[in-house]
Amino acid sequence: MGCGLLVLVLVLGVCRGHSLLPAGFPQSEAPGLARAHGRALPWAPRLPAAEDLWLSLLRGEGPDPDPPDPPDCRALLVLFARSSARLTDCLVRAARPVRLCQACYPLFQEVVASMDNISRAAGPGNASESHSCARSLLMSDRMQIVVILSEFFNTTWQEANCANCLMNNSEGLSNSTIHFLDLFNITMACFEQNLQGGESNLQLRNYTDVCKNCREAYKSLSALYAEMQKRNDHESKAEHGTHLCIDVEDAMNVTRKLWSRTFNCSVPCSDTVPVIAVSVFVLFLPVVFYLSSFLHSEQKKRKLILPKRIKSSTSFANIQEN
Repeated sequence: MGCGLLVLVLVLGVCRGHSLLPAGFPQSEAPGLARAHGRALPWAPRLPAAEDLWLSLLRGEGPDPDPPDPPDCRALLVLFARSSARLTDCLVRAARPVRLCQACYPLFQEVVASMDNISRAAGPGNASESHSCARSLLMSDRMQIVVILSEFFNTTWQEANCANCLMNNSEGLSNSTIHFLDLFNITMACFEQNLQGGESNLQLRNYTDVCKNCREAYKSLSALYAEMQKRNDHESKAEHGTHLCIDVEDAMNVTRKLWSRTFNCSVPCSDTVPVIAVSVFVLFLPVVFYLSSFLHSEQKKRKLILPKRIKSSTSFANIQEN
């Protein structure tokens, strides 16, 4: 009887147009039954309502009458998400040929700035007593997605040694990097100009023109790279070893592979005569050493020195015979 009365009350309420959902739930989201694999699941609040509740708690709309007023955590999180997405897209697009540092450094600075804003987003007063967006976004769960993404970007940037391609304040490429990239473009343009007739049979063609006309450009690029390596060994801004940035290293590796393997070119060494002379001198050092030792050593023949008594007795015997 009680169950039937309850069902009757519910039906009458629906017929009169009264909502049976909890107070404060948006009526536009009231259909309220999620379906999975054809089965109706129990009603649960949708994600926007949960986000609103979470944000309201962060803003201090809870039981505390005088909570601090922190920055908008949602705005900071959205800013980090957008900058991270742009940086990820740039890193993937610049992966081959490698152009990470020269193409993505402004976006990396945006990610670093947005992460700094999250880390400094704490309420006034004592940080341990304030509702901090940094604690909510960085340390409130086990996964810590924001922290993982930030560490990934920092590690990628450090392993690429992009600091060696940029100025001290990371506002742009350094002068040596710009000069190297200019020479690299000139060398690549020279290769392309001297490869007339297409690139269909590169392995069967004669690259005499490439080796002859592009030798000076290749030598200039190689000399600048060696100079940058020497300078970087003394003044390294990168944290992982003393390598140059990945953009410069990859460009030089590509150029060397084309020059030596594909085109089969070689740069004649200008120090060939001194190298041959030193090699011959080192090979003949043992011969010179032993010969000089033989000439300067005293080689004396053994001489028989007879005693005086034997000499006198011998002369006496000769006298007797006579």
